[in-house]
Amino acid sequence: MAKVDIGKKILNANETYALRNRELLARHKRPCFNIISSPGSGKTTILVRTISDLADRVRIGVIEGDIQTDIDAERIRATRAPAVQINTEGACHLSAAQVNHALEKLPLERLDIVFIENVGNLVCPSAFELGEDGKVVVLSVAEGDDKPVKYPAIFAKSQVLLVNKIDLLAGGAQVDFDLDRVRADARRLNKGIEIFPVSAKTGEGMQNWYDWLAGQVR
Repeated sequence: MAKVDIGKKILNANETYALRNRELLARHKRPCFNIISSPGSGKTTILVRTISDLADRVRIGVIEGDIQTDIDAERIRATRAPAVQINTEGACHLSAAQVNHALEKLPLERLDIVFIENVGNLVCPSAFELGEDGKVVVLSVAEGDDKPVKYPAIFAKSQVLLVNKIDLLAGGAQVDFDLDRVRADARRLNKGIEIFPVSAKTGEGMQNWYDWLAGQVR
């Protein structure tokens, strides 16, 4: 009996759609970034603040991935930015096919950057290319400083690491987080990774992230 490698077939089909997405975004000259993190790290809050702060300079569209609900998409739409919701109904990551259908619903001709907010998970999303220009991993200080060591794949593949919720480190707060360790561990995995400590709540450090984004707009 012939054996069929189901995992390989799924990845091959995904790559086909990822290529279509890449070609579509290239035709429109729109950079696209896949934001990945654990649940509760602050991905949506970072996007909401980024969209609001750059509203008069950069037009941003968002593809929102969640297992259930459109709560995060509604938060994005409240900024008047276009957002397309994808519910995975249990899957731990977005697929390139899902993103392809979502891209068709975004007004790409009126955007400067597209963000894909992936399902909250540091493992599964790192294995699936979506046709993006790069990955952005978010790590909140509340999660601990061992995540680059425990989940190396996503840190090795990402262009940017946003260390969020650094406001929790102010005033001697009892948060066990060594920023220098995170920097060193992430750069052992990925020498070129850009690391921006930020607080989406207070705005601290966000300008460095905005400056990097400005350099990506074609």
